[in-house]
Amino acid sequence: MNQPVTTVIEQASAVQRRAADARASVWVDASAGTGKTTVLTNRVLSLLLNGTPPARILCLTFTKAAAAEMANRIAARLQEWAAMPDGQLHKNLLALTNAQPSEDRRRMARRLFARVLDTPAA
Repeated sequence: MNQPVTTVIEQASAVQRRAADARASVWVDASAGTGKTTVLTNRVLSLLLNGTPPARILCLTFTKAAAAEMANRIAARLQEWAAMPDGQLHKNLLALTNAQPSEDRRRMARRLFARVLDTPAA
């Protein structure tokens, strides 16, 4: 039987959130256009929010274009976090981590953009 589209999307979103969880060990294998870059970007953001130093994160891609796309998405999100209103940041972090963000977590999110910029490139 066919499931309603909203149910399929909700299930996919739940799976993507689990794959982005920095506490989980995962393998991401999917066809083009299915959200791999989004999942990997969210996973890097989760790692950073959990205190992983930016210099300790290594992302491997098959193309320079894919690496640039992921780096651009991460930088854009961190830049947004640095300046967005508290309520919006709270919602953004809740959507990413599926957990209520503390005031300390929100402060950390706001400082990540500068921390990543200060990290020397390999």
